[in-house]
Order: sequence, then structure tokens, then C-alpha cells
Amino acid sequence: MRMRTLRRVAFAAVAIVASVSAPVPGRAADIVIGVANWPSAIATAHLLKALVETKLGKTATLEEASLPELFAAADAGTVDILPEVWLPNYRAQVRSYVDKEHSVVLAPRGIPARQGLCTTKVAAEEYDLHSVEDLTKPETAGLLDTDQDGRGEIWIGADGWNSTNVERIRAKSYGYDKTMTLISADEPVAMAGLDVAVALGEPIVFYCYEPHHMFALHDLVMLEEPPHDPTKWVIRTPEDTPDWLEQSTAATAWPVSFIHTAYRSGFDDDAPEVVALLSNLDLEADAISDMTYALIVERRDPDAYAAEWIEANPDRVARWLAE
Repeated sequence: MRMRTLRRVAFAAVAIVASVSAPVPGRAADIVIGVANWPSAIATAHLLKALVETKLGKTATLEEASLPELFAAADAGTVDILPEVWLPNYRAQVRSYVDKEHSVVLAPRGIPARQGLCTTKVAAEEYDLHSVEDLTKPETAGLLDTDQDGRGEIWIGADGWNSTNVERIRAKSYGYDKTMTLISADEPVAMAGLDVAVALGEPIVFYCYEPHHMFALHDLVMLEEPPHDPTKWVIRTPEDTPDWLEQSTAATAWPVSFIHTAYRSGFDDDAPEVVALLSNLDLEADAISDMTYALIVERRDPDAYAAEWIEANPDRVARWLAE
């Protein structure tokens, strides 16, 4: 019964995300906005599309792909705007395309964010599950073992996210890769699993990041970790070396993270008013969480919601549009 329920919820969540992020076909456009595969990137992309069309009088279309693919597309000149570049997650792409090739420009303003591993407050209190170190304990593995193979399960992110590789490095560095099966899967499936665990009162641990609507939907806590220490963070990527996992270490908390917009080099000459908007954009974390909640949980139409949000925030939008 539980698996059938999980599948129904998961398939519904996948359908919701697909309806939110699907590009509009057959429409002539002069601004191409990339859409990465997580809720806040989807929400921000639709907001930018609405601003470009309703406030700047241009047409825009959405291009869905992983963020590394969108960086490459911006480098090739086929995508104009990347609404959400997480740092330090995508530091390798920033080094390559922004710092070295100068084919992508990173807007200076960043939205503070945070990342880590979460559980529910109920699970933390009932099972004394408070620290990442707890994940190395056999009794914790037993709590999180849903398939009875002797190892717990932790969702560490979606395929194609740089953070997913970092979470593999963190698991190896802390040692819970020996007690836990690390699952990479599309986020809607993972969030459906979270919904089921909450409904059944079962313990769960998973990669989490904020801003995200999951914090408004559920009472979540981040597991405790040692403070970030850059000397203990050595991150290699599969592009660097085949032995990237063995050569990497990350046995402390994530550093303070920031979300930036970015755009292809030369776009400031083609659409200076759009670049001014991107430079002035100062979305706050709670606004992004509200947007993703409306789109994913309330199943609001993303274009209609973006238009309503713009109408409800005239002063902020006016600041963004100022030269």
C-alpha cells in the first residue's frame, strides 16, 4: 500500500513540475531564458519572462535543461539568461565560462541561501537524530532502511546537479557512505517521498536547500555539522579527473551560499534594459519560497502567478526597472 501511494504522489508531482517548466512552443522570441530543473529556478524564470514581456515590451521563451547545459548554451549564444546560478555549487562552471572564457557574465547581487541535510522535527526529537555523525551509526541506518537491505537511504539530489556530487563527497568524508545508500533522483519524486514519510510519521533524511517551499510545507530541521572549514573542502569534479571522488574531501558544513543571475556575454549590448533589470534584481529568500509553494503545492499557473506577483509588488518592480 505504501509503495502504491508513493508512486501515485510521485507521478503527480512529476506532472506538476512538467506543466510548470515546459517551454511554450512555436512562439517567436528574442530573449531566451534558461530553466534549470528545480522549483525556485522555475519560479524565477517565469517571473523574469513576465517582467521582460509586460514591463520591457519584449518577447521571451523558456529553455529547459540542466544548469551545466545552460552554461554551455549561453557560451554558444543560444541562451541569454540563467536565472539561478548557485555558488559554490557551480563554481567550476563560473571559473570556466565567467572567469576564463568570459562568455558568461555573473550579476553581482546574490541572494543568501543555505544547504545541508534535513530531517523532520518529529524524527529528530523521537529518534534523537540531530547530527550528521548520527548517520554513521548502525541504529540510524536501521531507522532509515526502507528496503530491508541493512543500509539506510538518503536522497542526495537530482542527476545533473553539482550539489549531488558534493553530497557524495560529503558522505565519503563523514563516513556515512558505508551505512547509507545514496539516492539520486528527480526532486519531485524525493519530495513525494518526504510527504509520505511525514504523513506516516516515519524518519527520513535528505539533501535540502533554502529557499524552498518544503520549509513552509513541513516542520524541518537541518542536521548539525562542524562549521564550514575551507581547508577541509577540496572539491574535484568528473570533468577534472576520473578519480574525482577519491581526490575530494568535504567533512564540514556547506559554506554560506548565494544565488546569482547570469547572462551571456554581449547580451548587455543587445538588451541593456534587461541587463539593468538583472543587475537590480533583489528577490528575497521568502519571496522565492512563496513562489515555489504557489507553483508546486497550490498548482498555480506560473504565468498567471508571475503576473499577479508583479501587480502586488509595484515598488520593488519599479526599483528593478530603474536605470
